[in-house]
Amino acid sequence: MRQCKISFAGAGNVAGALCSELHKKNNIIEHIVTKSEKSGRALAKACNATWSHDFIFPHTSEIIILAVPDNSLSSVLGEISCNETAVIVHTAGSVGLGIFPPYFKYFGVLYPLQTFSPGRKPDLSSVPFFIEASDENTLDKLKNLAGSISNSVNLTDSEHRRLLHLAAVFICNFTNHMLTTGKDISGMAGFPFEVLEPLILETVNKAIELGPENSQTGPAIRHDLNTIKKHLDLLSFSPDLKNIYDLISKSIMDYHKKN
Repeated sequence: MRQCKISFAGAGNVAGALCSELHKKNNIIEHIVTKSEKSGRALAKACNATWSHDFIFPHTSEIIILAVPDNSLSSVLGEISCNETAVIVHTAGSVGLGIFPPYFKYFGVLYPLQTFSPGRKPDLSSVPFFIEASDENTLDKLKNLAGSISNSVNLTDSEHRRLLHLAAVFICNFTNHMLTTGKDISGMAGFPFEVLEPLILETVNKAIELGPENSQTGPAIRHDLNTIKKHLDLLSFSPDLKNIYDLISKSIMDYHKKN
C-alpha cells in the first residue's frame, strides 16, 4: 500500500490504537484534533503529527478518521473543515452512513470489532474490520487502509453492522459485567477473583471450540429448580441481581427448549 496522509479527530483508545498501527505501516499521520490538549498532544507527538482543538484539517489529508464517542459524531461532523476530496470516516459500530451531512462527497465507516482499553494494545492484524462507503472508489481506499493493518476486512451495510455491534455488547460488555458480579460474590465468600480464572478460561475456550450453544452447563439447562431457588434466596441482598439471575435462567431454559 502506498503511503497515505491521514488525520484524526479523537485521541482515545480506538484513535490511539489505529493511529499507532497506521503510523507503523509508514502512513503519514498529519494532524490530531481533540478537545483535550494533553491527550491530543501526546498522540500527535507519538506519531509525528501536529495538534489543535479546532476541527480544521490540512488540505493535504486524504483520509480523516473520526474516532470519537457516538453521541459526539453529529457535532464533530458539523465543525469539520477540510479538503472536499478528503474521505471522512467514523469508527462507530452502531452509527450508519446517514449521519454524514450531504455536503461531504466521500465518506464511510471503518469499524474494528474489538474492545480497546488504556494500557492494552490488541493485535490489530487479527481484529475484524467492517467497512462501508459512499461510493466504490472510497470503498477501495478503505479496503486498502484496513487491509494494511488487519487480515480480516469485511464489507457490510449499516443495519448488519448495528447487529454486530449489538452482538459485541452481549459478548464483551455484558460478559464483563457478569465477571464483575462474580468477582463481588466470590469476595463475599472470602475468595479472590483468581479462583475463578480457570473457570473463565475454560468457559471461553469451550465456547470457541464447541460453540456457545453446545457448551451451556448449570442449573438452568438442567431445569434444577431447587438449586435455582437456593440461589435466588442467596441473592436477597440485591433485588436487581435476583431479577437478572431469574431472567437469564428463564432465557436459558427457553432457548434450549426451542433448540
